[in-house]
Amino acid sequence: MKTADVLIDAFDRIQGVVHRTVDGLTAEQLTFRADPQANSIGWLVWHLARVQDDHVADAAGLDQVWTSGDWVKQFGLPFEPNATGYAHRSDDVAAVRVGGELLTAYHDAVHEQTVKYVGTLTDADLDRIVDRAWDPPVTLGVRLISVISDNLQHIGQAAFIRGITERL
Repeated sequence: MKTADVLIDAFDRIQGVVHRTVDGLTAEQLTFRADPQANSIGWLVWHLARVQDDHVADAAGLDQVWTSGDWVKQFGLPFEPNATGYAHRSDDVAAVRVGGELLTAYHDAVHEQTVKYVGTLTDADLDRIVDRAWDPPVTLGVRLISVISDNLQHIGQAAFIRGITERL
C-alpha cells in the first residue's frame, strides 16, 4: 500500500461518516444545539468541509471548491467567502441553517478534489514545506494529518449530537 492510498482511505472514512451522520436528519436536528454556546451538526459539517477545502486547496495550489463553484451562493451564509468557521461565535453557529443534502453535496465536492490531489502524491512530496508561519515549518504530510485529525474530531462530535437528537 502506498502513502497516497492510506491518505485516501482516511478521507474516504471521513466522507462515509459525514453521510451516515447527516443523512435523514430534519432541519431541526441539523440545527440542534445542546446549549446556547454549543455547535450544531450543520455547523460542524460545514466547518469540517471548509477546513478540508481551505487547507488542501492551499497546499495543492488549487482553487477552493467553496469559491470556485456555486457553493457560497447556494449556502447563502452571512460570512465572508473565505470564512472556515475559526473564531466563530454562537450567533455564527446559529446562522448555519442548511439542508443535509446541500451539506453532503458540498463535502462530496471537496472530497473529490482532495482525493484527486492526494492520489498524485509520493512519499517525497510529504516533506515539502507548505506553511512557514509555524516553528517548525509545516510539511505537507503534517498538514494532511492535521486536516484528517480535525475532520475526524468534528464529525465525531456531530455523530454524538445526532445520537442525542434521536433520543429526544
